[in-house]
Amino acid sequence: MAGRIGVIGGSGLYDMPGLADVREERVSTPFGEPSDAFVLGTLEGQALAFLPRHGRGHRILPSELNFRANLYAMKALGVERVISVSAVGSMREGVRPGEIVVPDQFVDRTRHRIDTFFGRGIVAHVSFADPVCALLSAGLVEAGRRVGARMHAGGTYLCIEGPQFSTRAESRLYRQWGVEVIGMTNLQEAKLAREAELCYATLALVTDYDCWHDGEEEVTVGGVLEILNRNVATAQAIIREAVRAMPPRTCPCGSALKDALITDRRAITPEARRDVELLIGKYL
Repeated sequence: MAGRIGVIGGSGLYDMPGLADVREERVSTPFGEPSDAFVLGTLEGQALAFLPRHGRGHRILPSELNFRANLYAMKALGVERVISVSAVGSMREGVRPGEIVVPDQFVDRTRHRIDTFFGRGIVAHVSFADPVCALLSAGLVEAGRRVGARMHAGGTYLCIEGPQFSTRAESRLYRQWGVEVIGMTNLQEAKLAREAELCYATLALVTDYDCWHDGEEEVTVGGVLEILNRNVATAQAIIREAVRAMPPRTCPCGSALKDALITDRRAITPEARRDVELLIGKYL
């Protein structure tokens, strides 16, 4: 049986037609507690695991998210592919609110976040040149087009610390960098998914033009939520279509750690190994 598909997004995303055998499960990890209980179910015969990224009721700041616990729990639940659904601002005139970007690159502007499972006696350096799963990303783009969504394949997601939105000076600077969208959550998820040997791809739901666009109002929570709520049904339709047509897992994501561990195996203590056994056990 194929591994579960994980979905990280808003707390209402899992309330979708066709989701059967629904139950909740809480998962404890060596890195603490995930954002909330997981909602498990089956869709189109495929096992899914949904996680409200910011907790039910949107209680957790982007910088407060326990990214390690969220991704580790996905791995512990048998997830092999992770679809991240996120609100973003557009940094391009041609990427309009209401449209969807499936980025293939990231730029990191965060400062206060842990974004690796390793350390404490174990060193690993995974390849991150291509930070998302090309196969999963292509499947999301194709699924979106089949359900009639306006999709943009590829582009760079700039991840900022938040929780404040950008200044106008920052927004104009980021535009010069050539990025497509701006958000606050996905970079750490992508890094940890790679270390956990999970496929990872983003459905970036464009809600605004940040604050660089002279012809648009500056970004507000109200404006973001208005467009985001309209896009939830589209995101659900894309996930359903992508799940239905999911190809076999033939990408290299499942062996990302194969040549990444550089610590002498004899130097790895039982204490260091304990927390990451789920991730590296097969290589020891």
